[in-house]
Amino acid sequence: EVQLVESGGDLVQPGGSLRLSCVGSGFIFSNYVMNWARQAPGKELEVVSTIDSDGTWTHYANSVQGRFTVSRDNSKNTLYLQLNSLKPEDTGMYYCIKGITRGQGTQVTVSS
Repeated sequence: EVQLVESGGDLVQPGGSLRLSCVGSGFIFSNYVMNWARQAPGKELEVVSTIDSDGTWTHYANSVQGRFTVSRDNSKNTLYLQLNSLKPEDTGMYYCIKGITRGQGTQVTVSS
């Protein structure tokens, strides 16, 4: 069974930083492209970042380009998302996604 478990979300002030983690199990983690997506209340799911299987290629949504950094450690079956210069509009539930499978999410709230 594929499992994705996110962690690292928190309440942070504007301009602050967080690092999200996602541990995958039940599949060969190093074989798969992985995504981070977020969903704010009342809004659609937005894919914010994608990373290829070995971490050599990444892509970001315009809304987070230059502020977020995706990475992975295949030896630990772990995906990361570094969030810097956070804005209130970054608030939402953040999900790790493999194909059509996503984890339970971790909440990021940016507020003063």
